Amino acid sequence: MALMAFLPAVSGMQAQSSAMTTVSDNIANMTTVGYKSKDTLFYTLLGSQSAYSSGQSAVGSSSSRVSGQADIHGVGWYNRTNVDTQGEIALTGKNYDVAINYSGNAFFVVKDESGNTYYTRAGDFNTRSENNIPYLINNSGMYVQGFLNDGSGGFSSSLENIKIDYPNTMPSVPTKNLEITANVPADGVDTSTYSVSVYGPNNDGETMNMVFTKVTGLVNTWDITLSINDGTVTGGPYQATFDTDGTLLTPHNLSIGVNWNDGSSNQIDVDISRITQYSGSSSLQNVANDGCKSGAFIEGYIDSDGVVKARYTNGQVYDYAKLAVVSFVAPNNLTAISGTLFEYNAAAGESSYLIGPDTQNSNILTAGAVESSTSNVEEEFANMVVIQRAYSMNTKSFTTVNEMTELLVSLKT
Repeated sequence: MALMAFLPAVSGMQAQSSAMTTVSDNIANMTTVGYKSKDTLFYTLLGSQSAYSSGQSAVGSSSSRVSGQADIHGVGWYNRTNVDTQGEIALTGKNYDVAINYSGNAFFVVKDESGNTYYTRAGDFNTRSENNIPYLINNSGMYVQGFLNDGSGGFSSSLENIKIDYPNTMPSVPTKNLEITANVPADGVDTSTYSVSVYGPNNDGETMNMVFTKVTGLVNTWDITLSINDGTVTGGPYQATFDTDGTLLTPHNLSIGVNWNDGSSNQIDVDISRITQYSGSSSLQNVANDGCKSGAFIEGYIDSDGVVKARYTNGQVYDYAKLAVVSFVAPNNLTAISGTLFEYNAAAGESSYLIGPDTQNSNILTAGAVESSTSNVEEEFANMVVIQRAYSMNTKSFTTVNEMTELLVSLKT
């Protein structure tokens, strides 16, 4: 029985040694992005058979009375990763950094080169070029998963590696809608001309002239003619009529077509409802134009909706892809591969998209930021003191049992 007394002390030293390793790992990762701290938990080890009180049978006995000499073998341990603990958000200002600022039950999806799927909270993303195509990757070089632009204003439903193959230039956006705010002088002039820029499929803007010509013999009535450089305008004829207080009565909208000399064309709805007829000068006050000239690529970035975008010199942005963010029924049951990577197992339950091709949740992500490690240095140093003291006490127990054994051996000899 003396030899059995070593086992609790040995198991205690092993358990506390493992706990110290956990503390050291937490401290080492105190600045690791998306790291989830671990705890070492303990449980009692019991022998395979209990020793029953005298006169009781172990087989078929309903007695709960256990002898004081039960075959106890010390302590066991296991590590638990605090998967669903939210870390603090730290701003970085980097274009491809994005932090989950929602709850512990939300994860980015990444894949390794073999196609194995993992989940992570670490959003310090970057790019890597493969065959001259940049891919979005995480800090371990794994491919970040998401949904690519489907070419029709939405996103594909298939989860895949995010390629950031931005066009170097964005073509001009043809004008479809114009809103013109201006004043036609009520007296003193027979014609007023207003010049606005109009964009076509293949040009960076041409001047379109809209001319108001007073109609002889009619009060507050003007003919409207339109012409454009490098093309012709179709539609009309149009005649504007104003009320005596200067308000435009009709028409409020001009539906025109532009046939460009290069063979292209576009239809434009011109809203002139804000044009007035007051005394004073002929003035063009404001033009709202949904077209724009072509632009050169400036930068790529991820916004707070998880959309990977490209910005161009013409002020336009292109939605290239959307990140996938998923949640699980029981996230703490995910298998920890490392402090920042987790693998699915059945105990975690089914997953669902918090951000998917057709799913959007506001206030989940913070752009230009990362989630900090959940390690608390003060707590870890306090744990270290407790663990060191517990380990020391177990070594003292081991030493004492060893001295007792030596004494027993000496008595037998």
